[in-house]
Amino acid sequence: MGVTASGTSGARFEVPDSVVAGTVLRRLTATYAAAADAERAGAMRAYMKDVAPFLGLTTPERRALSRTVLQDIARPDEADCAALALRCWELPEREYHYFAVDYLRRHVKRLSSGFLPVARHLVRTVPWWDTVDALASHVVGGLVAADPKLKTDMDAWIEDDDLWVARTALLHQLRYKDTTDTERLFGYCVRQSGHPDFFIRKAIGWCLREYAKTDPQAVRDFVARERGRLAPLSVREALKNIGT
Repeated sequence: MGVTASGTSGARFEVPDSVVAGTVLRRLTATYAAAADAERAGAMRAYMKDVAPFLGLTTPERRALSRTVLQDIARPDEADCAALALRCWELPEREYHYFAVDYLRRHVKRLSSGFLPVARHLVRTVPWWDTVDALASHVVGGLVAADPKLKTDMDAWIEDDDLWVARTALLHQLRYKDTTDTERLFGYCVRQSGHPDFFIRKAIGWCLREYAKTDPQAVRDFVARERGRLAPLSVREALKNIGT
């Protein structure tokens, strides 16, 4: 793929050369900037707890603009996807990060297991639920589904000191339904059941609630067995739609 990382906790990547990424970025920055709304941008930044500046584009507007940007663009390979995502993440405004996430979701089947370090970098950089959750369930989840050997990486991620990496491990199976690895799902929930942070406790409840759509009795049994370890928030979320 041509992506190399240096360092450990704050890995930096050498962005691959990509004509596709260069063309898309030129169109993207011009198109998004022309539609910016400063007043709305301030409100959006406040709503997102000042995690990043915004251009002030609503989701429907942004996605309509994105379709224009991508018109007649060639299908990317993995290096193109990496280059575009990493370059978008270097831009301060959050809408560029959203564009990158949407792009990776669209082309996740073109990514190999070698893309996982890039996904981890995106999860850890300017992290908040708005990008992390989509990367977890649509990108990382897609990579693991395509290459089950990456399950061992998820086993490491669930123990990570970075709460967003751990949250990604919890949520990566969110869309798996009856292909869910229940041993890992329930095991991950137990491992992080004592975590003090809201975002981990919420994620435990969310991934259980989602799996309950597939096997509600398994979730009821798990919660009954582990209720003493689980935070009340996690229990409420897990049983939200299925009762006790």
